[in-house]
Amino acid sequence: MFAEHIGKCSNKVKNVVERGAVKKFAEAIGDPHPIYWDEETGKKSRYQRNIAPPTFPRVFDYGVIEGLKLPSKGLIHGEQRFHYERPLFVGEELYCYAKVEDYYEKKSSMGELGFLVITNYGEDPSGNVIFTSTSTIIITEAVRKAMVV
Repeated sequence: MFAEHIGKCSNKVKNVVERGAVKKFAEAIGDPHPIYWDEETGKKSRYQRNIAPPTFPRVFDYGVIEGLKLPSKGLIHGEQRFHYERPLFVGEELYCYAKVEDYYEKKSSMGELGFLVITNYGEDPSGNVIFTSTSTIIITEAVRKAMVV
């Protein structure tokens, strides 16, 4: 069902690591560390500026992978891994895109489950990768059947 999308990418989308968004995100996840919001703490840190929490890339726009139609309900978030070359700096611009890495199916007590693996990329304006985030989305048999209708 989704195997034909393996290797497809979205177009790159410009994103900004905004100070206010970083502060709200840190509050929402319950991480009060001042490295995320206090400018003096950022200046005194080894990075000499504020950084974003490691899971902050969840809020970025990664564009649309043409032809990949996922339902808005019924998907299961199976797994997510982040890899960083360096932290995200508050105020920086980056370009994000998504790529379908894999799709496979397994039998389960709930029927046939589909596993869609998508990697999100964040690059600096020169095209250097800053981070990747790989997610596995589980698509139940009931959801897949409803999509075919």
